[in-house]
Amino acid sequence: MEEMETKLCSSDKEEPFKREPPYCTGEIDFTACGKKRGKFIKVPNTIHPGIIFEVMLNKWKLPAPNLVVSLAGEEENFQVKPWLWDTLKKGLIKAAQSTGAWIFTSALRVGITRHLVQAVRDHALASTSSKARVTAIGITSLRKMQHREILDNTKNESLVRYQSNDNIQGPLYSLDHNHSHFILVDRITPDEPGGTTKLRLTLEKHISEQRTGYGGTGSIEIPVLCLLVNGGPGTLERMCSSLENSTPWLILAGSGGTADILAAFMNDPQLVMPKAVEKQFKEKFPSKSFLWKDVLQWTATIQNIISHQHLLTLHNFEQDGSELDTVILKALVKACKSHSQEAQEYLDELKLAVAWNRVDIAKSEIFNGDVEWKSCDLEEVMMDALVNDKPEFVKLFIDNGANISEFLTYSRLQRLYCSISHKCLLYELLLKKHEESKLTLTGLTGQHHKEQRENCPLFTLSEVSRVLKDFLHDACKGFYQDPRYGGKKKSDKMNTKPLPGPLDMNQKTENPWRDLFVWAVLLNRHKMANYFWAMGQEGVASALAACKILKEMSRLETETEVERIMKEAKYEQLAVELFSECYHNSEERAFALLVRKSQYWNRITCLQLATEADAKSFFAHDGVQAFLTKIWWGDMSTNTQILKLICGFYCPFLIFTNLIAFSEEKQSKNEPEPFRELDTLDTERTLLFSRGEDRGSGKLEKQNPPENTAWVTFMFTRWRKFWTAPVTVFMGNVIMYFAFLFLFTYVILLDFKPPPPEGPSATEIILYFWVFTLVLEEIRQSFYTDEDTNLIKKCKLYVEDNWNKCDMVTIFLFIIGVTCRMRNSTFQAGRTILAIDFMVFTLRLIHIFAIHKQLGPKIIIVERMMKDVFFFLFFLSVWLIAYGVTTQALLHPDDRQAEWIFRRVLYRPYLQIFGQIPLDEIDTSRMYPRNCTFNPLEILHKNLPSCPNSYANWLVILLLVIFLLVTNVLLMNLLIAMFSYTFQVVQGNTDTFWKIQRYNLIVEYHGRPALAPPFIIINHITLVLRRIFNKMEHKKEHLERDLPVGLDQKIVTWELVQKENYLVSLEQERKESNEERLKATSNKVDNLFKYFSGLKEQEKRFKAMEAQICHCTAVISSMVEALTKTNLLCNQPVPNYTCAMTADTEVHLPERSEREECADQSEADITYIDN
Repeated sequence: MEEMETKLCSSDKEEPFKREPPYCTGEIDFTACGKKRGKFIKVPNTIHPGIIFEVMLNKWKLPAPNLVVSLAGEEENFQVKPWLWDTLKKGLIKAAQSTGAWIFTSALRVGITRHLVQAVRDHALASTSSKARVTAIGITSLRKMQHREILDNTKNESLVRYQSNDNIQGPLYSLDHNHSHFILVDRITPDEPGGTTKLRLTLEKHISEQRTGYGGTGSIEIPVLCLLVNGGPGTLERMCSSLENSTPWLILAGSGGTADILAAFMNDPQLVMPKAVEKQFKEKFPSKSFLWKDVLQWTATIQNIISHQHLLTLHNFEQDGSELDTVILKALVKACKSHSQEAQEYLDELKLAVAWNRVDIAKSEIFNGDVEWKSCDLEEVMMDALVNDKPEFVKLFIDNGANISEFLTYSRLQRLYCSISHKCLLYELLLKKHEESKLTLTGLTGQHHKEQRENCPLFTLSEVSRVLKDFLHDACKGFYQDPRYGGKKKSDKMNTKPLPGPLDMNQKTENPWRDLFVWAVLLNRHKMANYFWAMGQEGVASALAACKILKEMSRLETETEVERIMKEAKYEQLAVELFSECYHNSEERAFALLVRKSQYWNRITCLQLATEADAKSFFAHDGVQAFLTKIWWGDMSTNTQILKLICGFYCPFLIFTNLIAFSEEKQSKNEPEPFRELDTLDTERTLLFSRGEDRGSGKLEKQNPPENTAWVTFMFTRWRKFWTAPVTVFMGNVIMYFAFLFLFTYVILLDFKPPPPEGPSATEIILYFWVFTLVLEEIRQSFYTDEDTNLIKKCKLYVEDNWNKCDMVTIFLFIIGVTCRMRNSTFQAGRTILAIDFMVFTLRLIHIFAIHKQLGPKIIIVERMMKDVFFFLFFLSVWLIAYGVTTQALLHPDDRQAEWIFRRVLYRPYLQIFGQIPLDEIDTSRMYPRNCTFNPLEILHKNLPSCPNSYANWLVILLLVIFLLVTNVLLMNLLIAMFSYTFQVVQGNTDTFWKIQRYNLIVEYHGRPALAPPFIIINHITLVLRRIFNKMEHKKEHLERDLPVGLDQKIVTWELVQKENYLVSLEQERKESNEERLKATSNKVDNLFKYFSGLKEQEKRFKAMEAQICHCTAVISSMVEALTKTNLLCNQPVPNYTCAMTADTEVHLPERSEREECADQSEADITYIDN
């Protein structure tokens, strides 16, 4: 760094700023102000500003500013008004802190600088962000500061101890210790009193020409704004020079001094007259006297300043309560509009609007139709808005020309994931996947791979896809992988994962709205995610996927507030309400929407996503239940009575009569309009028919077959439709399961013969075969489900179901029981195990209650109460052990028999809870003689019971009372209260729980074979034979359909239309809410206030104009008198202007003597007017 500075400052090269004299840097230690230090650079007034800027960035390590605010007029001592102090302290610091700004001041403890810089220092200490820091930089001349001799002879990189003094009244002032950096200007000659101002102007101009951006992106020029607060007459020259550099100025009207003088003439430049200027200066500076030459010069300067209206912004915070950041942004945009209409010129102001989150200013000042924006112009600000969570700006950019399909490449998407906060859960999950990726790459050797990993970003899209896979499983399979490498391979079936192909990072993403939606959901930015959801396709499926992601993340989240936000996200409600809108518009299309394979989510249906997300409210929707009812009844009419169904089950010939109506026949007789429409779309058949052969048979019926085959086709179709309906399959399984339990009961009670060769009996062998078919069905359910799923995942999905666990226990116990009963030594053990197994088989019967609306929720109540019982048993066991061990030690201290110790420690206290209290063993007053002993040897050898010890018997009774009080009163009531709470929770959502159970049951029996055990062996044999001969099996698809491309696109478009209608209704409800009405009323009141304020301003302007007219009248009268003296108007009477009256003002004209004295002055005024 020192070599660079020497080259910049001391070397004699061609660049002009390198020929400048050397500068001096160091640190100032303010000894009287604690441990406060500030860095300084001492420079001559002729130094090139590029050297100073280079030192600030490279030597002082200051981040490049995104805004520079230069205070003007702050060196004047004046009484600071409360509103002005509040505006500067809160508004300016807030505006600067949100962007990481530099504030240039006079560096001295004088005027408002000392108060403002103190606020900057306090905010810097309180701020935790290293990116958005406010830096106070003081620029002053050594001639103006006290104790300048300390800094005159300092060497480079030296530490200077400086003691500031607050009691100085001028003309020299102390440096303000709250500044972090100082620029001290030396070698200013008396001939150049404005050397500091000149250097400050050139530095501001140089900084405004540098290009940087919010976040260091290097895309925009640094905006510089001068802020005029109060100010003396000398401020006018500095302001005029700054305006020549096209630097915008913000004038705080009402702050006094020069600011108020300019505010008085800004609205009407024609009033800038020497007399008016002199009057204003006398009012603002009553203690000073001014020469007429200076007044004329100031008048010309003010006229020059006011001519730059496009660079001037006047604002009175005392009358208008706008925030300072809003006013600053408007001033910058106003200055930008004055010299260009190109979109690139507005990027710096647009960056500030994004940084300050002022979308209202961006709408009114930047996106107001004056500039034509292209998509490429908005890409960088779009990235800033996404990273900084500004959904309003994202919507604004998209509405004004940003093309999200052109914008979002895989590279930008990866940058979005790399820009996440280190404190969020997603960062931890991605970091974990990143570490796993490093471990998998340890086998790669060579420096090339190491350098490649170091050059890559922290997180890759491959790691993002692995995180998503943990949440969504198969729904995100293939995300962020090259489609050329995404095909199925033989290695899939060998349980080896093929390496995903590398992505072309410059390639545009296939589904940008979906990718941004997933990114926003993972970052817990729900407002932005809702916008992306509204803009994307497949709203129901996307909302359910987000619901699944957030439920998984809420389980992993450790921060309570973030977890609460995740749980309060209403994506499930969005899915329910959007599907309700679709269902009310068209039932058939809504049904198709449920079972169509989503192209957005790896060919997963909405029902599968809802199952993964455990979306109870979605399943409870009437539309979903209506669809399940259609699936449950198959091709039979949903109005079929259960009694008719039972009659058809036991008397199959009734199927061929009109006892049971079938939907196809009913439709053909009287086909309504919606069904006719769906016939054209081919949706109804695709949706409701379960097998591919169904569609073929349906076509045969419509082709008018010959009469000899018509009856056979009719009988076959009726037979198949009846026995393949899920309701019939369910009834058959229930009836056969009852038969199985009766057979099991008969065998275990009446026909359980001894081991071979006497047994087993024929009925027992039938029971074994029956159980064997049950085992085959469980194998089919676990392994013959989905070909794309590997073996491990199939086993995992099978074990997750509680009823499958129960089936595994029953089969395992049955195998052990049968094995034991075949041997004489373990015959009784086998019988015992089979008896227990029968109990488990009987409990499995509870599963059929799920279809019943009243009994179904009771299963969940019992399940949850079992969890409550386990917690209760934990508390109970603590008291049981404590009481049992204590009473055993007091009553039977000599007993060493383990069996009796176990009974008295655990079993007897447990029975005492239910009232079985052996007082003859506890209370000595009720004991009677018995065959017992106190001798330990007799207890061991003769197996005699030990006699109770009477010592401390009162303590035993006391412990019994306490034990019964705690267990019977406290713990039992606690258990009852827990049961009551569980019952109320489930009972309050009875309908929802029942509908979820009903869905699971329908899905289970929709995929089951038509025959029930033991006849189901026929279906199993057929399945095996088809696999052996590699024939296509006509299996039932689990409520999922591959719709034709044209029909699928129609469904997606139709859903988009319904989503737009839904969003319109939501917006209408929002506008009609009380909150929005209050907001609208408030805006109207504000507009009325502004209107009446404008009337007051107009009234003031009219009064000022009347005063000016009176002044002109007086001047004309003086001119007439002067002309009369010269006999030019001797023949005409002199007009008698005594006074000019206004509404509330009377301006007296000067008398004759005063006119004579002012004759010379009037001539000067005429000369000035002519000029």
